[in-house]
Amino acid sequence: MKKILIASALLGSGIVLAQVNNITGSGASFPFPLYTEMFNAYKTTSGVSVNYASKGSGGGKRDIIARVVDFAGSDAPFSEQEKKDAPAEISFIPMALGAVVPTYNLPGVTAKLKFSGELLANIYLGKVKKWNDATIVALNKGVKLPDTAITTVYRSDGSGTTSIWVDFLAKVSTEWASTVSKGPQSSVKFPVGVGGPQNAGVAGLVRQTPGAIGYVEVTYAKANKLEYGLVRNKTGKFVDGGDLKEIATASDAEILPANGIDSITNSSIGYPVSGYTWILVYKDQKYGTRTEAQAQALFNMLKWMLGKGQEIHNKLDYGQIDGQALKVANRIVEGINYGGKALK
Repeated sequence: MKKILIASALLGSGIVLAQVNNITGSGASFPFPLYTEMFNAYKTTSGVSVNYASKGSGGGKRDIIARVVDFAGSDAPFSEQEKKDAPAEISFIPMALGAVVPTYNLPGVTAKLKFSGELLANIYLGKVKKWNDATIVALNKGVKLPDTAITTVYRSDGSGTTSIWVDFLAKVSTEWASTVSKGPQSSVKFPVGVGGPQNAGVAGLVRQTPGAIGYVEVTYAKANKLEYGLVRNKTGKFVDGGDLKEIATASDAEILPANGIDSITNSSIGYPVSGYTWILVYKDQKYGTRTEAQAQALFNMLKWMLGKGQEIHNKLDYGQIDGQALKVANRIVEGINYGGKALK
């Protein structure tokens, strides 16, 4: 196996650093298909193995706070409590854009169903109980909908996919915002339904339950050959979350702040249930990887992910980080240091 040698020429230290062949991470299942491809490509390029455990954004955030991984993946920002729990500043690096889609199991229904945000909120509030409810019929004229009970499926683990989903519902439904969640939250108490772990678990429950509806990153719906619906945005257009241009359009409607953290749900244009997924690392790597060689290896990986690695996104229905957002992401990576010493 090809090995990477991080030498003094890179760091100006006059000392050859130890070889680094492994980087570890954990967290969001939302970008797991993308990261699997990216890290396979990175190993071929660099000889460095990147081991990423898909356990949900909540698990990744716990792991980075506990300093048991080099980096974490999350589609949700820190809560106030998580900020307090972190022993030092953690940087959020936007790495990809993705869409959360309503996926469903309705045997005999082949049309791509249309949903409004208000309808999705009312389904998850338990107010719309059957697939032939008048509000669903009104949006889907000409589609023969069955008199089948709706089973809602949600994430049972701390999830960035949930954070994006409930953030959208809170923006379009005052009842949801006042009774369930006011904005992005990794875990909420859903009024009705059944829970499954990670995107794969939700997709599996939907696939095996006639009448079910769930929310997953669009790659999981496509990989499991599940139907998924169009969602109406602010302009009144019903948008396909599998259209990369619509995901990018949603992000283009916003200016990414300097800290890289932003919500793009219910934007004025594009697919309205879009979101960023972030890589989380300690800004000062003495708190994170704890060795200068490991910090440099992590830095090299992040720069590759924001460069050559972005070419992998379009093959897997993820949106690239580009334009103004890419400049922000690179500035955040370039701010990572080791004990105050810049990495290059």
